[in-house]
Formats: sequence, C-alpha cells, structure tokens
Amino acid sequence: MTEENVRWGVLATGGIAAAFTAALVDLPDAEVVAVASRTEESAKAFADRFGIERAYGDWAALAADGDIDVVYVATPHSAHRAAAGLCLEAGRNVLVEKAFTLNSHEANELVALAADRGSFLMEAMWMYCNPLVRRLKALVDDGAIGEVRTVQADFGLAGPFPPSHRLRDPAQGGGALLDLGVYPVSFAHLLLGEPADIKASAVLSAEGADLQTAALFSWDSGALAALHCSIVGGTGTSASVTGSLGRIDIPDGFFHPERFVLHRDGRDPEEFVLDPADGPRNTLRHEAAEVMRALRAGESESPLVPLEGTLAVMRTLDAVRERIGVRYPQEG
Repeated sequence: MTEENVRWGVLATGGIAAAFTAALVDLPDAEVVAVASRTEESAKAFADRFGIERAYGDWAALAADGDIDVVYVATPHSAHRAAAGLCLEAGRNVLVEKAFTLNSHEANELVALAADRGSFLMEAMWMYCNPLVRRLKALVDDGAIGEVRTVQADFGLAGPFPPSHRLRDPAQGGGALLDLGVYPVSFAHLLLGEPADIKASAVLSAEGADLQTAALFSWDSGALAALHCSIVGGTGTSASVTGSLGRIDIPDGFFHPERFVLHRDGRDPEEFVLDPADGPRNTLRHEAAEVMRALRAGESESPLVPLEGTLAVMRTLDAVRERIGVRYPQEG
C-alpha cells in the first residue's frame, strides 16, 4: 500500500461491483488496479468501462496479484467463502459483500483464515458506515431515547422475480433473507446486539427460497424487534427505534437514510439530515473510506463493522432459517 493511494482489486463484475467501483473512482486516495471474473471477456469489458489496468479471467490470478492492497469480493453470497478464502490464502486484505457468507460455519472459517494470515477482513455492511446511521447509533448510545424497547424495520422488493433469478435460486443463497433481510437484522444488532430468542415465519417458493420472512427477536432487557423482508412486495424500507423516553423514525431507506426524526417526550421533533458534503444517500464510498483508514492504521478489522458483530448476525440468520425451514443445497 502506498502512502498516497490504496490499490483495490475487484472480484466480480455485476451491478454491486460496478456501483462500488464507481464510488472508488470518486475517492482521490483509491486506485482500482485490477478486476477478475469467471471469464476474461467479462473482466475486460468491466476494465474498459472503468479504465482499470488489468483484467483477469479467473479469481486465482487476482488473488496472486501482489500489487493489490485489498480485494473487494462482490460475487453472490454463495461464492463468498470460496472467493474471499482464495484471496485470504494469498495474503490479501478483503472486503466481502453482505451477506458475509451462506452461514455462520463459513463465516467462522473466513475469520479464522484472516487471523491466521494476519489479513484485514470486513463485511461490506455499508449501513454501519453511513454518517446518519452512525449519528443515530450515537444518539441511542447516549440515552437520547432512554432504554431501547422496540426496533422495527422492513426491506422488500416488488419483483416479480422468475424462478431462474438469483434471488429465487437456493443454490445461490436465494430468497429474501440473506439478500434483503440482512439489513433489518443488522440494524437490530447494531442497536441491541445478538438476540436471546428468535421467532420467525416465512412464505417459501416451490424451489425452497423464502419469498418473504417475518421475524420477532427478544432480548433479556425486555426489548423486542419486529423485522420483515420480501421479494414479492415493495415495502417502505422504513425503521423505527422506540425507547423509554422517545423514538427515532427513519421514514424510508433506513439502510442509507437521507434523514431521520428524533421524537423526545416534552420536546419538539428534531430532524437530522444527510450533510451534502457526505454525498448522495446511495454512496458506497463511506465503507471504502473506512477500509482504507483501517489499513493505514494497521488494523485487522474495522471498529465500525467488527468481525464478532458479523459472526453474530450470521448466527442469527442461521437461526431464522432453521425456524422457517430454509436450507441451501451446499449444506447437505
């Protein structure tokens, strides 16, 4: 890693890879030096699009590229264990898209591998790096709404998605939970930690993927979370945190909010708005900037997206899947 720039490799060439690469291009201290795909044709097309110097037609070549400081893994989550593991084995630092892996077993393997190689590893939970989400978290931690009593959050897409679509394919970890539900679950974890008890119900497709899932979490403190995700209905993507002294509402886009409102007993509502200097609400650059900050500081993980927190979320997702009867073919 040079003092001036952090050199990135991008593994995969889909939509989220393109969005993240576009964010990197806008960062003055980031440089995308290589991209890899399963085919050289796809990698070259992506490289031409973003002016990337090297394009590899296989993952191993990218992992072996010693000029790369950190690899961003943007494959479907069914391939995260293999792709991120390949890069970690080669001594690369890695940022892995959410959901981190298919299950907590794979997640533990990646975390152990990163520790063994002395490499940086982080889940690309950009919500945790968002300035407004960080402000909300600070307000809750400071007692602005008292003791947290309830968390509500939803994330649903209208679709319809055909059975052949990635979101409907169990072999690719398809279903609402890992792709969308990871956000409400992670939001609840951010505020309350790992739940003590988990209840869930779902509507499954003929292929065995969850079309929509509702979950109820509880904590020993008495707090509850009511969460929902769907690939058969577009929801408002809203969230609310209620405490003993007030409430915080995110009216839409809770995982990348433009604003939220703090309601405190006996006071006028306070609106918190995204600072224009922090860019558009859909920016991914905050997580990229956090990765680069951590690398320069010599940290093996980010305090904003700690690995134990990622493992806890994966344990919760496993528990939800157990309750709704979803199992992926790779799990036997």
